[in-house]
Amino acid sequence: MTLVPTLTTLDALKAGQSATVIHLAPHALGGQDVARRLMELGFVPGERIRMLKRGLPGGPVAVKVGESTFALRKFEAALVSIQPE
Repeated sequence: MTLVPTLTTLDALKAGQSATVIHLAPHALGGQDVARRLMELGFVPGERIRMLKRGLPGGPVAVKVGESTFALRKFEAALVSIQPE
């Protein structure tokens, strides 16, 4: 029996957890621009990321990608499909 990896989105990751980026979805309002910006920041498939801190519910999150730290709005984090570790 083959186990299917559990996928979720970055906005659901808990502080302190790590994950691997699987896919970036386009945003309905921003089209490919938001996804392209996230990819330019390092949110590319196969990249390992770590949730550093979560703001208030619905607020921004702080995420480490490589040696860089970024603050993402909730809707941006929701575009990043991940596989938690």
